[in-house]
Amino acid sequence: MPDVNAPVSAHEMMILAIASQLKGLRHIAVGARSPIPGSAAHLARLLSGGTLRVSILGSRKHSPFVNGAPELFDCASQGRIDAFFLSGGQIDGNANINLVGVGDIAAYPRAEARFPGSFGSAYLYFVVPRVILFTLEHTRRVLCPKVDFISAPGTSAPGVYRPGGPKALVTPKCLFAFDRDRGRFTLQSTHPGVTVDEVRDATGFEFDIPPSVPETPTPDAATLSLLRTDVAKLIAETYPAFSRRTWGVG
Repeated sequence: MPDVNAPVSAHEMMILAIASQLKGLRHIAVGARSPIPGSAAHLARLLSGGTLRVSILGSRKHSPFVNGAPELFDCASQGRIDAFFLSGGQIDGNANINLVGVGDIAAYPRAEARFPGSFGSAYLYFVVPRVILFTLEHTRRVLCPKVDFISAPGTSAPGVYRPGGPKALVTPKCLFAFDRDRGRFTLQSTHPGVTVDEVRDATGFEFDIPPSVPETPTPDAATLSLLRTDVAKLIAETYPAFSRRTWGVG
């Protein structure tokens, strides 16, 4: 059983920060290998009183899709998905993401490292209105000045039809907001115990820092209990190992 009195973990802060970006939406979709966004989506749905719809790729109980990704792409193209989540082996200050590899990509298989691949990231980045970026590693290696390969661009040239794009970036240290017009991140809040200097030192790209940076809000007792009980059980259906490791559930 989860300890509802234990301190809030870094993963839980990420879940809470992501959930804060999902208020007032109709339909959230979650892709593969995304237990933290999936947990945030479940939490946002429960806090909405059931008005929010959540579709998790790979889930038998929480997805209307019988053919997986192709149906998700069709749904997104019709404007029926309000938010989605993307990560990358590299993310730069223009919100470009790299899901291919680092080093000389053209030298495959001699590239320095290879990532899983872009799949439909570029397409969804263009059509989903609110894309939340996330990474479990807040280092200069991941949050770099310029990605080695652009799997999906954060911004597009004037005149390019693009209803979708990045809204925010959530890491174990902080929450960044993204300004699409300026193509630049702003530090929105730091998680408890993390300073602005620590975020700056761990980030490879330049970003804006307002005069006063608040702390990411911690949850009240009821929300934390909801996360560690109901949400833990819900996400365990798709990601049992994550739920066991994080909350001892599943």
